Amino acid sequence: MRGVTDADDIPLLDELMPWSVAPLRFGRAWVVAPDARTLRRRWDRLVAAEGGERETLFRPSRARTTGTAVAALPGQRTGTGRFARESGPCPEPVRVLAGPFDEQWLLPDHRLIDTARPELWRVAGDPQLFAVEQGQVPGAAGPALLVCGALPEGRSPAGRPGRIRPLFRRPGGAEPNLAPGLAGFLRERYGSADPYRWLAWTVAAAVPSPAGCRVPLPAGPAVWAAGVACGRELLDVQLRGALTGARPRLPGGRRPYVRAAIPPRPESLSYDSEGEVLSVGEGRISPVPEAAWEYRVGGVRVLEQWFARRTAPAEPGTLEAIGPSAWPQEWTSELLELVTVLALLGAREAERAPFTAGGGPSRSALRAAGVLPVPDRARRPASVFDHQEEGPEGQFMLV
Repeated sequence: MRGVTDADDIPLLDELMPWSVAPLRFGRAWVVAPDARTLRRRWDRLVAAEGGERETLFRPSRARTTGTAVAALPGQRTGTGRFARESGPCPEPVRVLAGPFDEQWLLPDHRLIDTARPELWRVAGDPQLFAVEQGQVPGAAGPALLVCGALPEGRSPAGRPGRIRPLFRRPGGAEPNLAPGLAGFLRERYGSADPYRWLAWTVAAAVPSPAGCRVPLPAGPAVWAAGVACGRELLDVQLRGALTGARPRLPGGRRPYVRAAIPPRPESLSYDSEGEVLSVGEGRISPVPEAAWEYRVGGVRVLEQWFARRTAPAEPGTLEAIGPSAWPQEWTSELLELVTVLALLGAREAERAPFTAGGGPSRSALRAAGVLPVPDRARRPASVFDHQEEGPEGQFMLV
């Protein structure tokens, strides 16, 4: 079979994983925080306020005010009455990916979130994984695709639009989000094509383009198997060892350690490439490989963005200003793990080259095989007719 010669004939991820959802839009920064304790304190402060003060603290938008009544998010036990009347306890915060490699906590109350994308909440939970397509930034370094298990916000750090593509269309790992006929097409050519192998291949092979993320297909089974193996290892690092059960680690002599304690309120983050030292205020972490410091998504350094989101000043008197009084120990542990993850991914980036080259079936071949074009039904979320959810003001609805 003739391989791809025209870049525009390389299949788009949008064609191969056709159901996608736009990024979430929280609408107010205070509903997300790096630690759950902060969210509980913000909630308590808000429900203790009354009248105009509650409205001001809430930060109303066109989509949400304290008078908005909306359905509960799927799987969440939160109020559906107007927030102006709310006096109950804080809902249990949930883990979300607030940015590339940046796991934080979210108040999962639909009344607080401008655009929560309930269709994603409906299919979240093991064994679901989310492929987050990054909007292309011309000339900027960074991966075209990231994968996470936590619900992702999905926004590019550079502000470019992207898409969130669940691996499965239904809860419990049912109905893979693959173009109809794609699994059979891949199985016939490469011998194996379950959803996880497919996702591993995309992590190894995906490349950005102005039209969206493209996924070159390999010429034969040997390249497919090698790409799946490489992608699975990269995927396990991105998922912090969820596939193998072993947290990512650098070799013994290369593991980063805290050499000087991070101060209570560090104001700057810098890097010394010669000494491989990451300075967090007056604190020192080393060795930190240059690959970790230089790792970027959408052209933005991941470490710098992670630090800025924890130290940026907030307007006094707002809910955003409620946070830890000093740098928590758990942030240091998370930073050490993040350095490890970025170092491992950065060091292996060159290994992806043989798989991004493609040389296998093109979009034309997929059309000839009947895989493309994708039917409209594959681009819509699956219905869950037996699932009851609470609607506005306590009413129930079937979805």
